[in-house]
Amino acid sequence: MIEKFTRWNSADFLLTDADLKDYLEACMDEARGDDRFIVKARETIERARLRTNYPEKGLVRL
Repeated sequence: MIEKFTRWNSADFLLTDADLKDYLEACMDEARGDDRFIVKARETIERARLRTNYPEKGLVRL
């Protein structure tokens, strides 16, 4: 049987301001000083904000 995989996008699951806050806090804990990790987390948060603020636009890529 062939397995099918889909791309994971955390921004799809960040729907509220509380979700965004919790996600950033979790990323800060995981990063342990890795600035690149935090930059990627902030990019994900921005994609989530764009989707929730402009859902009629569909997928918005940064």
